[in-house]
Amino acid sequence: MPDKLSRRTLLGSTLGSAVALTACDRFATAQPAPGPLAAPLKDVVPAPFGTIGMTWQLDQPDWVEQVRRHCGQMTPEWEQKMERTLGPGFTYDFSASDRVVGFARENGLRVHGHTLIWYSQGAEVFNDAVVPRDRFAAEYERYIRAFAGRYRGQMAGWDVVNEPVSEDGTGLRDCHWSRALGMNGYMVRAFQIAKEADPDAVLFLNEYNLENIPQKGTTFLRLVERLLKLGAPIGGIGTQSHLSIEIPDGNIRTFFRDAASLGLPIHVSELDFSLFRDGGRMPDLRSLKEKRDQQVARVGELAEAFHALPERQRYAFTTWGLRDQDSWLTREEGRDRPDDSPVLLDREGRGNPAYQAVVDAFTGRAGA
Repeated sequence: MPDKLSRRTLLGSTLGSAVALTACDRFATAQPAPGPLAAPLKDVVPAPFGTIGMTWQLDQPDWVEQVRRHCGQMTPEWEQKMERTLGPGFTYDFSASDRVVGFARENGLRVHGHTLIWYSQGAEVFNDAVVPRDRFAAEYERYIRAFAGRYRGQMAGWDVVNEPVSEDGTGLRDCHWSRALGMNGYMVRAFQIAKEADPDAVLFLNEYNLENIPQKGTTFLRLVERLLKLGAPIGGIGTQSHLSIEIPDGNIRTFFRDAASLGLPIHVSELDFSLFRDGGRMPDLRSLKEKRDQQVARVGELAEAFHALPERQRYAFTTWGLRDQDSWLTREEGRDRPDDSPVLLDREGRGNPAYQAVVDAFTGRAGA
């Protein structure tokens, strides 16, 4: 989850001209050549194409122009997380969230809420060692009801519980929520209250590294099945898809096949794909071409796997940043790698190499 920073139809020739390609395998590519702006992704992706929005971006005309050009959906990046919305004494401040939601609606974008309950936030106020158990449970329900209810009927969906699976995928995370309300109980209750508060929204369990670590993907899907049996009204699966470009071919297809078997809508919810190992902290002797080839192959595989889903299971396809400079991986307050190229569009709004892999997958050109 990138916000661990703060703690943590145009299907013709214009698409092909957006990026210069040199084939090595069916998705392999060279560097993009200067050229026209990328054709709108919302006209290419067979589901709403989305990105994230932050309040400071709403005043940037170039960002607004690209969002209007490419997007049909928006996810608030930080503005709906507890560190922004929850204050001392269980006070609430939804003003930043209101700004992003208002911008999206004014520009005809549907909104995906992110996130109601996350293991990494809220412990300063929801202190399970200090707050009595009965008040903890009451305030937990009040928060979810107030937040989801504030936007009743306005949100396409919510990430109700975020990242419940342990880092290595062998079990579930112990946290202030699980200690006070039970490992399954905090999740079941969160979904039940969110459903009462915003009954028409699709409610998601959202997680990362599901493609990168197969064991984590398996644990996550078993958790979905268990929570459904316990009465949690889970309506969708969110796979963040912060892809390691070095994972083996087939990991992504296997996870999507297994996830699709549950019959729920699937959201590619936070897609990015750094060129660097561990954010650039690990030694890396790969050439730029090798990294680009790996990147394009993995993003192409993801797009093909998403396209292969039944139409009713394609909820949305969201990148965690629209252009390279919008990504947490390149920003100074994030991984601070301005030389990275982790999303589909470059700084000028032209397609990065991975953009063409997405186009090819969604227009049936992959492997042609």
